[in-house]
Amino acid sequence: MDSNRREFLKKASLLSSVAITLPTINSHAFAGAARFNMSGYAAPKIEKVRVAVIGLGMRGPGAVDRLSYIEGADIVALCDKHADRVAKAQRILTNKGLAEAKSYSGEDGWQQLLKEVEVDLVYICTPWPYHAPMAIAAMKAGAHAACEVPIGLTLKECWDVVKTSEETKKHCMMLENCCYDFFEMLTLNMVRQGLFGELVHAEGAYIHDLLSLNFDKNGYDNMWRLRENIKMNGNLYPTHGIGPIAQCLNINRGDRMTHLVAMQSNDFMMANKASELAAQDSFFQEFVGKKYRGNMDTTLIKTEKGKTMMVQHDVTSPRPYSRIHLLSGTKAYAQKYPKEGIAFGHSFIKEDELKALYDKYTPELIKYIGEQAKQVGGHGGMDFMMDWRLIDCLRNGLPLDQDVYDGASWSAIVPLSCESVAKNSKTVAIPDFTNGAWQSNKPHDLTLNGGGNTGIRPKVSKEQKNQLKVE
Repeated sequence: MDSNRREFLKKASLLSSVAITLPTINSHAFAGAARFNMSGYAAPKIEKVRVAVIGLGMRGPGAVDRLSYIEGADIVALCDKHADRVAKAQRILTNKGLAEAKSYSGEDGWQQLLKEVEVDLVYICTPWPYHAPMAIAAMKAGAHAACEVPIGLTLKECWDVVKTSEETKKHCMMLENCCYDFFEMLTLNMVRQGLFGELVHAEGAYIHDLLSLNFDKNGYDNMWRLRENIKMNGNLYPTHGIGPIAQCLNINRGDRMTHLVAMQSNDFMMANKASELAAQDSFFQEFVGKKYRGNMDTTLIKTEKGKTMMVQHDVTSPRPYSRIHLLSGTKAYAQKYPKEGIAFGHSFIKEDELKALYDKYTPELIKYIGEQAKQVGGHGGMDFMMDWRLIDCLRNGLPLDQDVYDGASWSAIVPLSCESVAKNSKTVAIPDFTNGAWQSNKPHDLTLNGGGNTGIRPKVSKEQKNQLKVE
């Protein structure tokens, strides 16, 4: 082979490798007129927030419960593919003396709802594939969207959600409840107050043994979550782990994620489980012989400013629940699992010192609504704090804690990790959904910032608490 041909093949090989990665990032970016920046955007105040809840299976009924306790939030419509679920959710309202919402059911019921009912906020609790289409349709119908995680399963969906939010000037908040857990909010405030010095590295995870639930015939509707574990091979649920640490690192507000590498084990659990169940019940024969996603995914991320992040996903191994939530700075270190701790050197500080830090750095939101959040519930209260804060921001015309760029960039880890795994852990670039605005966007305000003065306080008696039980 002559030297010219060798040089040609070398260049062709380089061009081929570039062609694989670049279109993934740029093919769905939108050009043309100047884009509107939704970071820090304060929508007009809404005195009474009319809410429609779509999806009343696993998470939806709990959302109806929580929202019903927030003054200024009126649930005006309920929708699920199954009519019996809508009827059960209606009883959550009527048992508390609240008016019935308009009912919608069937495969296309949510589209009918958006055409017929005037709503200010669409609260989406459906299976993952519906998230982006429903959020986009809600914003185009003139409502803000609050969507369960992730906000999209593909880069195109993430870009389309961002584009629609900017064009309609409607909020699209991904309902990342872990950002409102007590230790996560505490450490975020510590970071903002300089306790950690400069953050260098952070870790998050979703390690949760869901093997039995994913194979439960009476669990996820039509076994949809198990099917997603067959379709995709990567970190399918990154946002619980990355959301809180991304806020600590000011991602999209002073820094941004630039690239990732994902490595994944083989599957040692799900295929075996399918075969084991099929031997006893022919229902599971459909799931035998499928190629399932690997058990443990470890994704490494680097930021523009040289910080690093690790995010793990494992929903099949028999191990204790953990989201890790680890922060490592130039002055201090914190971790949540297996036990909450803060360290300023080789050893964790003692309990009395830790309590003193808690007293000093507890954010205003927790002081204001934390105890009532624990009463109402929702993963220990973090769900209620998230819902209360969302409604409070909409009523007061305040920017949201999580904007559409957060939802898109955190969710993009799903398809990008799948791409990296498929390419033998090749480095994959992460899009800048902010269009460069991350350089000037400000970190979201941890104070109540004028909110909390609208009388939006839940009143939960012992009798009402007993009525919170969902059928």
